Amino acid sequence: MQQIDTLILAKWVITVNANHDVLNDHAVAIQDGRIVDILPAADALARYEPLESFSLTEHALIPGFINMHGHAAMTLFRGMADDLPLMTWLTDHIWPAEATFVSPEFIQDGTRLAVAEMIRCGTTTFSDNFFFPEEAAKVVKEAGMRAQLCFPVIDFPTPWAKTADEHIEKGMALRAAYEGDSHVEVIFGPHAPYTVSDAPMIKMAALAKEHGMNIQMHVHETEGEVTESIEKYQKRPIKRLYDLGLLGPHMQCVHMTALNDEDMDLIQETGSHVMHCPESNLKLASGFCPIDALQKRHINVTLGTDGAASNNDLDMIGEMRTAAILAKAVSGNAEALPAHKALEMATLNGARAMHKEDQLGSLEVGKLADMAAVFMGDIESAPIFDPVSHLVYATTRDQVSDVWVGGKGLMHARNLTTLSKTAILEKTKAWQGKITS
Repeated sequence: MQQIDTLILAKWVITVNANHDVLNDHAVAIQDGRIVDILPAADALARYEPLESFSLTEHALIPGFINMHGHAAMTLFRGMADDLPLMTWLTDHIWPAEATFVSPEFIQDGTRLAVAEMIRCGTTTFSDNFFFPEEAAKVVKEAGMRAQLCFPVIDFPTPWAKTADEHIEKGMALRAAYEGDSHVEVIFGPHAPYTVSDAPMIKMAALAKEHGMNIQMHVHETEGEVTESIEKYQKRPIKRLYDLGLLGPHMQCVHMTALNDEDMDLIQETGSHVMHCPESNLKLASGFCPIDALQKRHINVTLGTDGAASNNDLDMIGEMRTAAILAKAVSGNAEALPAHKALEMATLNGARAMHKEDQLGSLEVGKLADMAAVFMGDIESAPIFDPVSHLVYATTRDQVSDVWVGGKGLMHARNLTTLSKTAILEKTKAWQGKITS
């Protein structure tokens, strides 16, 4: 028998591969952090001698979710300014709160809270855009997750830097510090077209090309943003970004709720990606991203929760369900965004946007062993005719039982293994006292 590190046996292995294979009573064999075999459970037991094994006879084993947009530390602002439109929420509440409370300690404690929540819903990789990304990177390494850290770039002073150029300089230094790291990737995170002027945009476009870096930005979040751009620049934000050289396979456009055919043409032509955050857009009444139209153009659409201050959770299972149902309502087409496509949006499409689809996003031999187990053996999960459809439409995040990143367990039987739940809750209560005092 062949010795391996880990063997996971599951009722269903939902691969999210090109064929959308769902394998009954199969096992995943892991060695040195990667998947080395996927085979029937009986064959696996006869072939492999694992150092550690898991028998998940009433579970679905899935690729770990990839949450492609959020502001992790803003979890400490969860519920602080609810039921407000975007610009009121942002300018009258969030930006003043950030100016008052954001610090390295705030980022560490808030990111730790967010990371714990994300692990508990099956997320293994997340994209984060917030201040002091060097502090977020420390938490990512501590927790054992993976993250794409989008360092902020904005024209006006922030708690992290005073000018757009200083934001870029600090971000590039952080990128150099983590170059080649398997858990942390640092990219550009300009806030939005209405808060970043042309000169920093041109500079980022050149640096991104020189260093092979991705760029993530809030774009076309509301109709008001588009109207303002037309008045100021005589062009829509997407066209301005195109003219400045930002669009391309390295570009990750977040929200994209106010699009016309010309906007979608430019996204399709340049191979740019879309980060869809349906629950945040709904809560802030920002608009509807035309998912069906984008997918018919073969534009890569990923899924993100946005920050907990505007969602108010980091639940990718809930986000999948909302995305699938909303796509049907917006398009008037019940076949828009079927369950398997919603799952792909929450996993493999995120890997594609980061250019890591050869490493992440599906359960296939040779890929990193980033995965989650979802319990489907109780009343709320019966009966099960299609486990993928069931995962999207009838499952909740508290059914996620186990999570692995690179074959290392981050949660077992709902218990975090790399973070202290008690310590996180104590820190969070302390911050609540500071913020409300």
